[in-house]
Amino acid sequence: MNPTEMPSIAETGTIIGTPKVTPDNYAPMIPPVPIEDPSPMVIDGEEALRQIEHLRSDDVSLRISAARKLTTISAALGPDRTREELLPFLSDGVDDEDEVLEAIAGSLGELIPYVGSTPKKNYGSSLLGPLELLLAVEENAVREKAAESAIKVANSLGDEDYRLHFVGMIGRLVNKEWFTARIAGCGLIPVAFGRMGVELQSNHLKYFANLCRDDAPMVRRIASRNLGSLIYAVADSMGSSSIAENGPISTTLLDLLEFLAGGDQPDSVRLHTTENCVCFGNAMSLLRDKITSDQSSTEQNEEYITTRSNTLVKRIIPLIVATIDDRSWRVRWTAASKFALVVEAFSPLKGAMDALVPAYEKLLQDPEAEVRTSAALNLAEVAKTGSKVYPAGFLSEDSMDCIVGDNGSLERRVSIAERLAQRVMALTEDDSENVRAALAMVATELAPLLGKDVTITHLLPPMLLLLRDSTSEVRLNIISSLSLLSDVIGDELLSQSLFPAILELAEDGKWRIRMAVIERMPLLAKHLGKDFFNDKLLELCVGWLGDDISSIREAAAKNLKELTILLGSEWSIQHLLPRVKAMMENPSYLRRMNAVQGIVYMATAMDINNAQLEALPILLEMACDTVPNVRFNVAKGLAVVGPLFNRFVYESQIIPILALLKDDPDRDVRYFANETSDSLRKVFDRER
Repeated sequence: MNPTEMPSIAETGTIIGTPKVTPDNYAPMIPPVPIEDPSPMVIDGEEALRQIEHLRSDDVSLRISAARKLTTISAALGPDRTREELLPFLSDGVDDEDEVLEAIAGSLGELIPYVGSTPKKNYGSSLLGPLELLLAVEENAVREKAAESAIKVANSLGDEDYRLHFVGMIGRLVNKEWFTARIAGCGLIPVAFGRMGVELQSNHLKYFANLCRDDAPMVRRIASRNLGSLIYAVADSMGSSSIAENGPISTTLLDLLEFLAGGDQPDSVRLHTTENCVCFGNAMSLLRDKITSDQSSTEQNEEYITTRSNTLVKRIIPLIVATIDDRSWRVRWTAASKFALVVEAFSPLKGAMDALVPAYEKLLQDPEAEVRTSAALNLAEVAKTGSKVYPAGFLSEDSMDCIVGDNGSLERRVSIAERLAQRVMALTEDDSENVRAALAMVATELAPLLGKDVTITHLLPPMLLLLRDSTSEVRLNIISSLSLLSDVIGDELLSQSLFPAILELAEDGKWRIRMAVIERMPLLAKHLGKDFFNDKLLELCVGWLGDDISSIREAAAKNLKELTILLGSEWSIQHLLPRVKAMMENPSYLRRMNAVQGIVYMATAMDINNAQLEALPILLEMACDTVPNVRFNVAKGLAVVGPLFNRFVYESQIIPILALLKDDPDRDVRYFANETSDSLRKVFDRER
């Protein structure tokens, strides 16, 4: 759009030169009630004129601002002039800056109520004209916004207008010469498929097939990205007929999936194979669910769906397995990252897991560390699948390569968790610390699936190795996730191995590691019990109040509150208070200041009587500290704990100390003492 080529707003007053809009003659142009009455808008004629002027400005920022306020302009122009003037004007400006076009594309979807409607005619389809042009521009962000708005407009149309205008627009896009229009069509066909007629569905499946075989790799990439969505849409729309021998999924779509997964395709095309296979599995689940929920369906229908699904799966599984051996590590990484979705989609299908689990095990041994890391993160989700598989080394049910159990019987199948548990030990020795850290995050989730005996045999040894790992992040991750392991095998087996690892992490040179250990102390106290905590970890928790890093000291003070909540006031009085009180005599005022904070946090977690008798006197005693920073922290602490007590305690113990602090030589102490005094006065005045 070249603003200088258009008539001046000062000369015409409108976009294309019709009579000038002024505040005096503006009122008659307020549009009639639209299709769906938009939220009430107070229409300012001058503001509308200003935005129209900005649409034609040389300043890009003004054009962007005006493009975001098309509803204001449309409300001022009215439905007729919006359709006849504004929309053609926008259509002529598709060569504007990308930022302007993106704003216009987003705003067009909001104009549905402003283009008018009659009982016989919905004019929402008029918005598809400029949107069709925007769907063909080069900038991807503009096309995405235009697609969102086009779908919004299409959803407001009746079936006839939907097929005539929206589906017709898609047909034109996919047959345009410029590849960006065809890219836009790739994403819109799955969206529109359900509301197309039978003939249009057949035509657009052919269009999509052409897009999948397009000469431009960019088009094939987007077609591959949307193929899974189309498979699901076809299954949802056509039901069981879609997977018949001559159905579109069995013929056209699976052929396209195999074609796009081929080794001669670019990496960017093959990258979507795994996700498309997941969509296929979900589509089969959808068909089964529909048959199950349909009370009129017969066992023959259910058997037909199952038989056809199992037949088609034999074509899909090799495609998934092929991604595991793909030459591109990005394709393998995508397969690894989505493998939990794969097993979720295909676990109900007969025989699928016997092929998928060995493929997943190959991902855990991939040459690229990024692939192994992604696969390890999915370990627990894959294991949670309820299917049974052959043990490792068992080739097939008919094979002589069988596993002989302890009682001499042939073991046919085991849980996926039990099979994968045998792979964990190898991962603990992986060269990449990222792989080991990922394993430490999720491996303990196998414990509830395995049971106590198998966990002790296969899972506990590698977990103990991870506790002694040379990388602090690995040890931290395993400590953070030990609760599940502890629930299954008990605390005794863990406690002795756990303590050395915690001690090393507590003294780690990275302060964020020490912070993470502090945050997990309440959890450890819960699982390891009071006795172990008192013997091994109590001194550690109090010692953090003297850490060199202020964030650690503050976190340690908050940790005392969590421990008091968890283990009780009596435990806190017996074990924490004496140690914290001893820190009140530390030569470092920073340590004394953190001790004050710890007392305040503990007091808020105690019952009122213990807080009054045990914690409050220690806090009040510190009001006489020689360092102002400690004294004003006492004043701040009283503002926190003061409301816990009754008026007698407030007047007899707290007010005298605050009065002393309000006369303090240091102005900061006086300031906080006055602030606390005022806040407590308001609290106790409200109680009267």
